[in-house]
Amino acid sequence: MARYGQSFKNRAVGRLLPPESASLEEVAREVGVGVWTLERWRSEALSRPARERAWTAAARFDAILTTAALDEAGKSAWCRANGVYPQELADWLQSATQALAAPEEARASPQQTRQDRERIKELERELRRKDKALAETAALLVLSKKVAAIFNRDMGEDE
Repeated sequence: MARYGQSFKNRAVGRLLPPESASLEEVAREVGVGVWTLERWRSEALSRPARERAWTAAARFDAILTTAALDEAGKSAWCRANGVYPQELADWLQSATQALAAPEEARASPQQTRQDRERIKELERELRRKDKALAETAALLVLSKKVAAIFNRDMGEDE
């Protein structure tokens, strides 16, 4: 019998529970686990208190979007219904904002891009030069072996 880790189970069950609420058959196909096993995992997860349930990244993002337009009282009511602290919701919002901001900050400046292009051209020139030198050295080596073979053969005939 296969054994699955708790994090794997939590991710699979997280897909089954709201807000994502995917069908059992769909999740079973995606994760490669039987429908009955998923049903058992879901019933075990639902028997635990709401605070202990796992939230997938998609579910956290959906929660942020759902509660964005709500006032404080509405957010609090939503949090109570879904077993989430308002501070957790704020943390999820902050981490989503940081994740969305990171690619923009990681983008290279035009000056850096130009320097990178120049460096690439320089390295390509150096690589071509070294390839030519290696080919020349190989040709000289082959020629020197042929010359040595010719003179060794000629010396053997003179004796």
